[in-house]
Amino acid sequence: MPHTLTQDQVDRYERDGYLVIENAVSADQLNRLRRELANWVEESSTHTAPYGEPTIDGRPRFDMGAEHTAEHPALRRVNNPSDVSKTYFEVMSDARTVDMVADLIGANVKFHHCKINQKCPGANTTVHYHQDFAFTPHSNDDVVTALLMLDEVTPDNGCLMVVPGSHEGPMYSLFQDGEFVGRVDDQAEAELQGRQTPITGPAGSVCLMHTRLAHGSAPNTSDLPRGLYICVYSAADAVPLAHNPMPNPNEGLILRGQPSLSARMIHFQVELPQQPKSASFFTVQGQKSATTNTAG
Repeated sequence: MPHTLTQDQVDRYERDGYLVIENAVSADQLNRLRRELANWVEESSTHTAPYGEPTIDGRPRFDMGAEHTAEHPALRRVNNPSDVSKTYFEVMSDARTVDMVADLIGANVKFHHCKINQKCPGANTTVHYHQDFAFTPHSNDDVVTALLMLDEVTPDNGCLMVVPGSHEGPMYSLFQDGEFVGRVDDQAEAELQGRQTPITGPAGSVCLMHTRLAHGSAPNTSDLPRGLYICVYSAADAVPLAHNPMPNPNEGLILRGQPSLSARMIHFQVELPQQPKSASFFTVQGQKSATTNTAG
């Protein structure tokens, strides 16, 4: 099977822990993804609290920030949109991004979960620093988060910030005083922010991110939206060590290659996360959902 990425791109991913590629999906796929997200943002303006057909663990599929109003929607999360959208399933399962992931972690690739993280203009949504592996630990770390940019992403609209090379460093605790808070402590966050670099690009670009790369993002201070379609993939022989924080009927679906009859282990220690009960991990990090009658 021909490779989608060059050896230089693979080497950069292994060195830095991330790789940005433009034109990761077709123009038609991007347009259809954007139309559906725009419809969901408009639909959210008629709701005052997390809503929608629940995920298989009973949580609302759509989550808005506390600043959400009918006039200024703050839809910030769609849980597993591939469950309810043919277009989002198509891109999750068969876009060029999946072939890129195979180039990074091997020919046998399986799906874990997906989500949309949306920052509407002026939204207060912050993503505090963390590493994805602490939310989704596996028997090995051949796990890739593919962040597809549905809009042009700039420093002003809340772009992803990453710390190059941090995937080779320590795992940071996401617990404080024995409670799982889904973020590093303030001291660690300040240190990481001192080494961060922005991930920007035109709509249709993808950032392929190692599961142990430290990252976060600031609120959207612009008048432009910033949507990311985020899909998490693993090598077929990477076996989850904790329940999926976003369970879905497609978990474990083999998208490239063959299933594995064994689990590949690495010598590594990682905390076991506590599973969220709210609509999204933003509340785990201390950011409230919309709960009051602010929409018409």
